[in-house]
Amino acid sequence: MLRIFVLSLFAVFSISASADVIERIVATVNDSIITQTDMDKFSDQLKSGGLTDDLLIPDEETKKAILSDRAKLLNTMIDEKVIDSEVRKQDLSVSIERVEQEVRSIAKRNNLTRDALKAAIQERGVKFSDYQDFIKRGLERQSLIEKAIVSKIKISEDDVQATYLSGTGTRGEDAFEYTLAQIFFTPQKGGATKARERAQFVLSKLREGSSFETLAGEYSEDPNFSAGGVLGTFKTGEILKEFERAAQKLQPNETSGIIETKTGFHIIKVLRKKLIPDPRLEGAKDKIRNQLYEKAYKKQFHGWLEQLRSEAFIRINKK
Repeated sequence: MLRIFVLSLFAVFSISASADVIERIVATVNDSIITQTDMDKFSDQLKSGGLTDDLLIPDEETKKAILSDRAKLLNTMIDEKVIDSEVRKQDLSVSIERVEQEVRSIAKRNNLTRDALKAAIQERGVKFSDYQDFIKRGLERQSLIEKAIVSKIKISEDDVQATYLSGTGTRGEDAFEYTLAQIFFTPQKGGATKARERAQFVLSKLREGSSFETLAGEYSEDPNFSAGGVLGTFKTGEILKEFERAAQKLQPNETSGIIETKTGFHIIKVLRKKLIPDPRLEGAKDKIRNQLYEKAYKKQFHGWLEQLRSEAFIRINKK
């Protein structure tokens, strides 16, 4: 009877053991594990365009690279585990109230009510509770990144200016605001040679001491002529390059020689001239600052993540 009982027990145990599905652990990261099922789910999530954090997958190119290489897929999941482990270590957990605040903020930015946002998420086959968990993880990671990286990135005015100058080749040039007047001679009246001759005649009168304003009134062929030949006020980069090259060498109340452009021949006078911050730099500052920040962020993020990985317990199980 005892033998029969033992054999029966063994048979029951064997059946029960064979019925269990043993999950393969692919990797261990600190106190967390990554299973084969986790990897398959993450891969399916990326393929379907599900919830993914752009912290580690910022663009489609990165996503395609990860999906095409199982090692990269696993490394991305390990990076997530390492980051989330650091969140727990630094006690940066986010409350459900903060998550709800962010959900409502997202809904508002998309001109939706909370219920409409919830319905839209569920229509994509995502549980709202999973979406809330996704938001929670995102806020916690964001808090960690701001503390570890963002707060340490400083882009100075000198950095911006040096980058601008190295890209434009205008090192050492000053920027000005000019008020200019001109006497214009058009080739449409007898051709270019005749127009230049008329310009030369007026230039000789100027050099003899005649008034620029008087000569402009008598001889300028500008169809939009205004009293004294006044063109207006311009900043560096806003006027014809030919005018700017001449004006840079002139002081207020000085006149140029004959300037040839594609429209004709000109003699200009600088009425006013003052040194100003370069408007081209001012207009490009935000773009340059963003570029420098992005470059610095990527460099510091990858260095920081490598440091976290070096300090973490990571074991990848071979098949």
